[in-house]
Amino acid sequence: MSAAAIPLKFQVGARTLVAIPRRLVRVAYALTDVLASADPALPPLEERAHGYLVTSLPGALLPALARRGMITFVRQHYTRYFVDLAVGEGAWRAALSGQMRSTLKRKAKKLAQANGGTLDIRGYRAAEEVAAFHLLARAVSATTYQERLLDSGLPADPGKLIARAAADEVRAWLLFLDDAPIAYLCCQAVGTTLRYDFVGHDPAYGALSPGTVLMERALGDLFGDRFAAFDFTEGEGQHKRGFATGGVACCDVLLLRPTVVNRATVAAIGGFDALMAMAKRWSEMPALNCLAKRVRR
Repeated sequence: MSAAAIPLKFQVGARTLVAIPRRLVRVAYALTDVLASADPALPPLEERAHGYLVTSLPGALLPALARRGMITFVRQHYTRYFVDLAVGEGAWRAALSGQMRSTLKRKAKKLAQANGGTLDIRGYRAAEEVAAFHLLARAVSATTYQERLLDSGLPADPGKLIARAAADEVRAWLLFLDDAPIAYLCCQAVGTTLRYDFVGHDPAYGALSPGTVLMERALGDLFGDRFAAFDFTEGEGQHKRGFATGGVACCDVLLLRPTVVNRATVAAIGGFDALMAMAKRWSEMPALNCLAKRVRR
């Protein structure tokens, strides 16, 4: 496994203010590794590499990782959520909170009404189907914040997706309104796990909650498919928490060579992150909120 240029970002929300380039070996935990709490097997570090980026490390394994003689810096903590598809659709729906079930029903009804009384959600899995999906979904992806701000939209080149679909390793869905696509979800398989890889909706239709409605339908379809689990991957979100059957406390960790430059880099990022956390706490204080509103007037 070779090192790649990975920028260490100074971010405010989804916006990157500046980034420090580092050559890192990325070690990404799959869901099966997370659930097994498998010790991280780090490959040898080539001479030009600055260190490792370990993602979705189960929190319980962090002390062992920190004893490797390198600078250890936790970039973020989160719960890695998943859906155990073996429980069956009925048990999954029954385990959803009453508020969640009510919200899903209300949002699906609202979107159906906007579309003349029916939900128009179409699934794609064969290679030729995924080729057609990609053409339509790319138009939606171009409107999304995932593509504009995070550089994580649906890839422009459909080649890899089509090849994986030919091997039965892709499941994708589009939600249509008046026969035009407004939201997409594209997932790829890792063994018997299906990953939450590419998702987005046209922000012009955000009030209709198309992403939530599409996610419910996709999960419903998967209970009759060949997969054992649906992996919401790194990061948190209310929708992930609401749909999931379980989750594991994880973190993303930087392991850097103990050089002066790397120590300065970690100190700068840590200081910036602490400043942003403080600013967030201040912004949530009622008195400061009122002051901010007065200033904006």
